[in-house]
Amino acid sequence: MDTLVYPRERTLSLVTLVLGLVGWLFLLAGTAGTVLVIALAGFVGYLFAHSALIAWIKGNGVELGERQLPDVHAQFVACCERLQLARRPRAFVLNGNGRIQAYAARFLGHEVVFLLSDTLDAMRTHPDGVAFYIGHELGQLRMQHLTKQFARWPAMWLPLLGAAYARAKACTCDRHGLACSSSPGNAALALAALAAGGRRWRHVDLPALCEQAGESSGFWMSFHELVSGRPWLTRRVVRVTAGDGAVPPRHGLAWLPAVLVPYAGRLGPGFGFLVMVYLIAVLPAIAVPAYRDYTSRAHLAATLKAVDPALVAISRYYEAEHHLPATLADAGVPEHLGDGSTLELDPQGMLVTARTARGTLGFVPRVDDRRRIERWDCAHDRALEVSQVPPQCAAELP
Repeated sequence: MDTLVYPRERTLSLVTLVLGLVGWLFLLAGTAGTVLVIALAGFVGYLFAHSALIAWIKGNGVELGERQLPDVHAQFVACCERLQLARRPRAFVLNGNGRIQAYAARFLGHEVVFLLSDTLDAMRTHPDGVAFYIGHELGQLRMQHLTKQFARWPAMWLPLLGAAYARAKACTCDRHGLACSSSPGNAALALAALAAGGRRWRHVDLPALCEQAGESSGFWMSFHELVSGRPWLTRRVVRVTAGDGAVPPRHGLAWLPAVLVPYAGRLGPGFGFLVMVYLIAVLPAIAVPAYRDYTSRAHLAATLKAVDPALVAISRYYEAEHHLPATLADAGVPEHLGDGSTLELDPQGMLVTARTARGTLGFVPRVDDRRRIERWDCAHDRALEVSQVPPQCAAELP
């Protein structure tokens, strides 16, 4: 049954799972565990939403069985056996209100497949088409596409990767649908109904539709497919009828802008584009000042360490002479320190100044009752923000 799996799906599945778990570890560390509270709230919301979906299906649908729609039930059973499912899910038919589609759902270990009534009506003269839709959704359950989504969530937002994994899953499901169909042509006609509708699909010329897939090699069509979780329908038809090797290649330059657009799942490529705009336009306005503050603090922290021996030497001079030295040289202190900063001494104002490329720090001695320097208080000049200096230098120079 390995032939039913799209070649890149297993690799992409492993990569997204590993990167997703790594992403969660970074989120846990970066938020000090706060993300767990958000994740728990999201899981509770998921339980209520999914339980509502399953309840709606069971309450408003017709369950397939030997007494209910036995012809469709027979196709469903045959497809389950062909795919060698260890456990057969429950299947329902729901009013489609004009839509041609089928879905699979999984809730707390219970698996459900439901077909929309318009799918059955559209495929009334093409029963093999129903089998394709059934096989497609059973492929999701067989490949466990609905599990471990939470673990993969951080990785699924990554440009190219998330969309590629979603498309690989869709191609795998198409292969399962093909396995439940009697021929590639019949499977392709079932796909054609998604484009031409429930009546006109009968008049679709499959060779012409496959030729139309050639346009997907253009720059814009390639770009929009790369940021989408669904392959173009024309390319899906080519894969089903002629195999992966017959699918037209994508435009090489389309990968360049696609790598900038995060995958937004069902929110659509447009939302992913908005996320890209946010990352490009908004985050730098936050990240650049934050990085500037960080580098400034790190530089001035190094200055503090470099200045410390000089302050110790001046303190010893003061204890011995009971006044500050007239010059730095009198205390054996060089004017230029190893970190590149320059020291200045104002004995009258009792101030030692360290001038650096990042700003100026000042050090004022605190003298105790025994006329000994107890400590040096650090302050910064007005050109620096509090966020740019070490915490011990938060005060401002007069």
